[in-house]
Amino acid sequence: MSDSGVSLRPYDPDSADDRRTLWRFKTAFETEIGGETGGAEKSAVYRAKLTDEYKRRWFEWVRRCVEDDGRCVSLAGGEDAIGYVFVLPERLSFIWDAAVLNELYVVPEARDGDAADALLKGAVELAREQDLPLDRLLLDVDEANERARQFYERHGFEPWGGVVARELR
Repeated sequence: MSDSGVSLRPYDPDSADDRRTLWRFKTAFETEIGGETGGAEKSAVYRAKLTDEYKRRWFEWVRRCVEDDGRCVSLAGGEDAIGYVFVLPERLSFIWDAAVLNELYVVPEARDGDAADALLKGAVELAREQDLPLDRLLLDVDEANERARQFYERHGFEPWGGVVARELR
């Protein structure tokens, strides 16, 4: 239980219920990013990747991450989960030399509560335990996602570096 009263528990990759819940949250995370921050074209790109093959590969990767550190994926809200947080295990975070908050998602109907705060607090606690060269927790937030940017700013996150990308076709 966190200070907020929102309980967190580790994701169990062997639980069919946890897998269903996590996939529901993952697809919502991806489709909301696309739909809310980039219009129809971006939304189509995010939706198109959510194939059965992607799902299979993503769950294999999540399992490997959880095998590295069973705390790296946590669900909020007990049996009726309302969100999740995914912090990369230390071994994978070393590429950034800092802890990496990969994803944090809360269902829309619970966003006015304490779930996101509790999930972020859990992420920060895990990140503090990682033995990495830089004492930082970093994440990538879409510039167009004003709600998320304000949330992270409220929790002390500031701009730090940047990422650029190109298509590989």
